[in-house]
Amino acid sequence: LDLPVDFDELTKTGSMMGSGGMIVMDEDTCMVDVARYFLNFLKEESCGKCTPCREGIRQMLEVLNRITEGEGKPDDIALLEDMGQAVADASLCALGGTAPNPVLTTIKYFRDEYEAHIKEKRCPALSCKELISFYIDPAKCQACMICGRKCPAGAIDGGKKMIHVIDQDKCTKCGTCFEVCPSRFGAVRKISGEPVPPPIPEEGRAIAGKSKKK
Repeated sequence: LDLPVDFDELTKTGSMMGSGGMIVMDEDTCMVDVARYFLNFLKEESCGKCTPCREGIRQMLEVLNRITEGEGKPDDIALLEDMGQAVADASLCALGGTAPNPVLTTIKYFRDEYEAHIKEKRCPALSCKELISFYIDPAKCQACMICGRKCPAGAIDGGKKMIHVIDQDKCTKCGTCFEVCPSRFGAVRKISGEPVPPPIPEEGRAIAGKSKKK
């Protein structure tokens, strides 16, 4: 927050002024996925003339995809740093020379997020689709049936006055249930790096005696 926004100061941190645009992100943004997003863009921008840029960006992107999908390996961070430095040093133009910046700077400032993805198979921002699950908290479910009606995959089981349950095998992790669950209930949770609690037996799912919150 104390960093002056000018060319020289941003360059010192591994960033750059670019077109002068600024994107503000909060704790719900996964920094590993941010690096993956920018590298995916730069892969398409590369002219392909020099091998370090053309192949280096592609291979770095493959590693990032693997990490965000929960398939990261213990040496992937060091591998990304080595490849990033090689691409920056050997590319023929400024695009290749700065292409590794999103990866190298996110590793520098948010290394703990990379480690969580690789070691714990957990996305701290609850953003990476392959590393999250959706779960309905039975203590908070009010059987309003909104999530069940909106689920495009038909993965939510539960009727009137019945605690709803998400079928993890059918769930596509689209997040619709999380978005439509009334905030006053907050029954749908996103979890990562922990097992999904087993579903409540059907005979124990009735909430007839519980009055709905208003």
